[in-house]
Amino acid sequence: MKTRVLDSWAILEWMNGRQPASVLVDKLFSDSEQGRGALLMSAINVGETYYFLRKKHSEPLAESWRRSSQTFPLTIHVPSAQDIWNAAVLKAQFPISYADAFAAALALEHEWPLVTGDPEFRSVARLKLEWIGPQNAPKKIR
Repeated sequence: MKTRVLDSWAILEWMNGRQPASVLVDKLFSDSEQGRGALLMSAINVGETYYFLRKKHSEPLAESWRRSSQTFPLTIHVPSAQDIWNAAVLKAQFPISYADAFAAALALEHEWPLVTGDPEFRSVARLKLEWIGPQNAPKKIR
């Protein structure tokens, strides 16, 4: 059984029905429901998804995300004090947002792939990416 970490980019693309992310996230949810995989998402990224939806779309859509996120076949990981320090170190080292640092820290801690199409993550050393974004995105910097 393969475990993966989702970031907010994957969820937002899935909610918008954008390809190829939408189909791939659907498959990950299906696999997780059927016990063929496990999905985790940092609570920070769950909140990031909420604020983005509320700011850019509407309060009802954000509230729908809040309710439904509790029913998806994924585990919402609440960061510990150590997770916060790990994310802060990544933010200091790489050109990523603070919220993205939590997704990266969770994936790195357990050596799980991060499911994303956000090119910011390509700068993070040792981070395994399961790329679901456009194929012409910038390559990972080493």
